[in-house]
Amino acid sequence: MEIKKILPIILLALSIHSCNSVPVTGRKQLTIIPNNELMAMSFQQYDEFLKENPPSKNVQQTQVVKKVGNNIKNSVVKYMADNNLSNMLDGYNWEFNYVDSDQVNAWCMPGGKVVVYSGIIPITQNETGLAVVMGHEIAHAIADHGNERMSQELIRQAGGVGLMVALNEQPQETQAMWMAAYGVGTEVAAMLPYSRLHESEADRMGLIFMAMAGYNPQQAPLFWERMSKQGGQKPPEFLSTHPSDQTRVNNLNKWMPEAMKYYSKSSQSSGNKDGHTNPRKTIKIR
Repeated sequence: MEIKKILPIILLALSIHSCNSVPVTGRKQLTIIPNNELMAMSFQQYDEFLKENPPSKNVQQTQVVKKVGNNIKNSVVKYMADNNLSNMLDGYNWEFNYVDSDQVNAWCMPGGKVVVYSGIIPITQNETGLAVVMGHEIAHAIADHGNERMSQELIRQAGGVGLMVALNEQPQETQAMWMAAYGVGTEVAAMLPYSRLHESEADRMGLIFMAMAGYNPQQAPLFWERMSKQGGQKPPEFLSTHPSDQTRVNNLNKWMPEAMKYYSKSSQSSGNKDGHTNPRKTIKIR
């Protein structure tokens, strides 16, 4: 039987057994890659990336990235615990690295493996701007967007074979698919971009995560306005399939009351953090 004829049957079977719900939004999604396989490949690919792209020797900036990353991580852990979803973080081994590169980019692989490129720092301007970026990218991982995209590609290209089978049969192609799925590098990322649905979902989740971490979510629209002005007529790869500027701002403002509730709670419980309640006093980073 031809693959085109059996594909609908495969999709139906997979949809019955592999549907998950995205935290915060509750959207149903199809993911066919087991978490243990996902984590194993994530840790391997992350280590290989860092071998080819050594972490920056800029100690000050590296410390800021790690500080903001850990603040966002703690908010994610709390959110998942508060909503009885801690099991979704099983196997996570968080790591935050800062890499010298002109690319305006950042990404997070499964298991909390995060990289921030130096090229995005001038646009973040301060810790809160960096929290917007890292909250957004970590949200992609928490929402299993990479798994969802990889699953779709495995179904489309190989009729739903497992990740390990695809690696054994087509290692180079599968590794390229993986790097594209998680936005690593500009050339491969264009092959398999996040959908606008995924981007909007990460915006909403990231807004809540940064607010819980004590960063003012009202700064998120301002960051994305700065980002949209980069690169002249051609936006940076980081924005390749993101919602239009006005749509993004409208959505962020629509979700702002929800995020501000979390921000108010975080401010009451821990007090002001480096002046985050007043954006003009937020510590600048270079």
